[in-house]
Amino acid sequence: MKDTSKHQGLRNQLASILKKKGITNEKVLTAIKLIPRHLFIDSSFSDHAYQDKAFPIAAEQTISQPYTVAFQSQTLAVNRGDVVLEIGTGSGYQTAVLIELGAEVYTIERQHELFKKTSLFLPKLGYKPKKFIFGDGYKGFKEKAPFDKIIVTAGAPFVPKPLLAQLKVGGMLLIPVGEKKQIMTMFYRKTPKEFEKKELGDFAFVPMLQKKV
Repeated sequence: MKDTSKHQGLRNQLASILKKKGITNEKVLTAIKLIPRHLFIDSSFSDHAYQDKAFPIAAEQTISQPYTVAFQSQTLAVNRGDVVLEIGTGSGYQTAVLIELGAEVYTIERQHELFKKTSLFLPKLGYKPKKFIFGDGYKGFKEKAPFDKIIVTAGAPFVPKPLLAQLKVGGMLLIPVGEKKQIMTMFYRKTPKEFEKKELGDFAFVPMLQKKV
């Protein structure tokens, strides 16, 4: 499937919708305009790719609603050169946004089907994370800690302690916390032992699962 001028027009429209919903970070809006979201989803949904909706992908997962991706990206205030850990690669759409923002991305996926598919697909589009990791997001990625930012793209029933431990002082963890519906929660690491917590409203995500042993 190609990326056409029609798709580009639809992306521009989507960026305008997100702006009206409160996404003001121009770098995030530019990323939304650049990334061909229709290539990340099943071709049967491709006509609807630029609606502000989530869609099913493989392994009973979803590609997040564009507003959610933009909101998380804007809230984390990703700067060029930030070392970012992403929990839940999924389709790779959020990964691509982070890379467009200039982040060095380490991304973890626990569903092997998705891990294989996305780790082959993303580089073909020119989006190359520092590392694709097949593993348990609850454990984070100690080898490259501490991180400037950690983003979780699935609903976690609790905040995994390893993720807090792997944040730099001055770093931020953004995680949707809750069972049925989630509260987007930001943790800012003020000192080695002190965190500031902010709740940023209700969202709906697929559950964050632990890797089966």
